[in-house]
Amino acid sequence: MPWIVLLVSAVFEAVWATALGMSDGLSRPTPTIVFFVALTASMAGLAWATRTIPIGTAYAVWVGVGAALTVTYAMVAGGETASPAKVLFLVGIVAAVIGLKLVPHEPGPRAARAPEDAPPS
Repeated sequence: MPWIVLLVSAVFEAVWATALGMSDGLSRPTPTIVFFVALTASMAGLAWATRTIPIGTAYAVWVGVGAALTVTYAMVAGGETASPAKVLFLVGIVAAVIGLKLVPHEPGPRAARAPEDAPPS
């Protein structure tokens, strides 16, 4: 479930990034509202997912999927030109995200101990 929430949060990241671009500096009401709603949903989902998924992995997946979706939407909508090189690099981002999901994660020595077990500073 945390991975699904993380991916949905990444979709909301693409939505808020696109809405931000359409808001003309937050001066157009509808895209501005979409921006703030999607931003809130995206951050809340990311925060919830990091309770289970390590922050480094979660953030990399969130940014990677969000960026790939944002660029893909811009290319499809005509706001950005498509090229074989861009598509290749987008595929690379998606492959890296899949790789992060497939690599097992074990908590490191600092993450494995509870704060109350940590040595005094």
